[in-house]
Amino acid sequence: MTQAAVPKAPNFIRQLVAEDTRTGRFGHRVVTRFPPEPNGYLHIGHAKAICLDFGIAQEFGGRCHLRFDDTNPTKESQEYVDSIKGDVRWLGFDWGEHLYYASDYFEQLYTWAVQLINGGQAYVDDLTPEQLREYRGTLTEPGRESPCRTRSIEENLDLFGRMRAGEFDEGTRTLRAKIDMASGNLNLRDPVMYRIRKATHHRTGDTWCIYPTYDWAHGQSDSIEGVTHSLCTLEYEDHRPLYDWFLDQLGIHHPQQIEFARLSLSHTVMSKRKLLELVEGGLVSGWDDPRMPTLAGLRRRGYTPEAIRDFAERIGVAKADNLVDIAHLEHCLREDLNRRTPRVMAVLRPLKLVIENYREGQVEEVEAVNNPEDPAMGTRRVPFSRVLWIEQDDFRETPPPKYFRLSPDAEVRLRYAYIVKCTGVVKDPRTGEVTEVRCSYDPTSRGGDAQGRKVKGTIHWVSAPHALEAEVRLYDHLFSVPKPDEAEDWTSVLNPHSLTVLTGCRLEPSLKAATPGSRYQFERQGYFSVDSVDSSPSRLVFSRAVGLRDTWAKIEKGGR
Repeated sequence: MTQAAVPKAPNFIRQLVAEDTRTGRFGHRVVTRFPPEPNGYLHIGHAKAICLDFGIAQEFGGRCHLRFDDTNPTKESQEYVDSIKGDVRWLGFDWGEHLYYASDYFEQLYTWAVQLINGGQAYVDDLTPEQLREYRGTLTEPGRESPCRTRSIEENLDLFGRMRAGEFDEGTRTLRAKIDMASGNLNLRDPVMYRIRKATHHRTGDTWCIYPTYDWAHGQSDSIEGVTHSLCTLEYEDHRPLYDWFLDQLGIHHPQQIEFARLSLSHTVMSKRKLLELVEGGLVSGWDDPRMPTLAGLRRRGYTPEAIRDFAERIGVAKADNLVDIAHLEHCLREDLNRRTPRVMAVLRPLKLVIENYREGQVEEVEAVNNPEDPAMGTRRVPFSRVLWIEQDDFRETPPPKYFRLSPDAEVRLRYAYIVKCTGVVKDPRTGEVTEVRCSYDPTSRGGDAQGRKVKGTIHWVSAPHALEAEVRLYDHLFSVPKPDEAEDWTSVLNPHSLTVLTGCRLEPSLKAATPGSRYQFERQGYFSVDSVDSSPSRLVFSRAVGLRDTWAKIEKGGR
């Protein structure tokens, strides 16, 4: 297991595990597991669980398994398996030799099902899926017993064997546990253990045509692997009595299940079903769309594993559900990138600036700081010439109050270079739009305020003859409201401005060496990364990971 960041703040799970370790409840062992279903890509909510599962095991000198709960062949694929493995490794964790699949245990699960049938604790049912729902009852009304509940052990064994042999069609028979149809916990009302599914499994092929339900396979898989602490999100709290019942009836190792609140993040959805709808409906470009909350999307956008682990540590572990502001996640990324990313100059909406008293053909180099947070990153040389690109927003012909950038007769400093004064403009004769700004420069002002003169504004720039052209993608929240799940139609609150594509952007020439996935701070613009899918040596594409404005820092400061 790698030495990834581990949460150290006190929480109830850490306290329970520490007490079990102290008392020797499991022989002083700690074995956890991360058990994803391979039916989609992992998202930021899974990252919280991964950090907790692997972090607890690491802290207490134990181990964490990666186990795929692959019990539904109709929704699972090797693509999802591979993506999950990559995401866990990217986060900084390693399961070593402890990679498992629920499908590894299909034969053992079948044997245990036969054991329950022999004990009169399971039966084959002929009710259709619709009838099963009807017989189950409601939260206020008890369920009804199936007419098949009184079948003999011999008949149940025969039918279950024939189910395995493929004699029956899908939906015609199930295997159910015989517990209590009047239980106040709906999960104990004779839950289904096996369904007939004549589908090819991504690992076992066509060996099986009956598949265990998640509730039947999950607890027993933990038991087989010797898991000591089964950490689950709160929706499994009502399932715990069922898991306990199965383990007690079989008389096998009994892990301790502990539930915690899942992560809910504002301005996004976490449901795999909804994420799949976004992908299949073409509402995003794929599972790795940088607007998605998937780890693949966050990675492509420029998020770092360190920032996500830091986020998981800061939000902590609780028993009550709560909504976490996405600004908190962005704050963690911003803090991490601020420390490690080199600064560069990039003009996203270019406007030409010509320095009239700078000699044509002259080129000099100015020294620019790579990262003021890390002096060891040193400096770089940036070419400066007579014709530059500046941001359109850095010039106003009629400036508003307190506008300290460039305007007629106003002075600004060009970052790392000279003070310039606007002397005129060139306009498109048809539209009246300013197409070029004319300036003069003070040759004595390079690198500092000359002769005691001070200017209030400093703007960035790129030398036009040396500039690289690039496409820049500006990403915003995928949804326009904090709680899209609460909308009557969650797709109706998709943010129409979640992606803005800028072409013809101009970048300083040092970015010619930028490689896919590398990250930079574009001065005054935000943090950007080279798109790992669409960028190439002949086509530079950058994605904005996060802007410079830190709303969460203001929230925290206000809270203090």
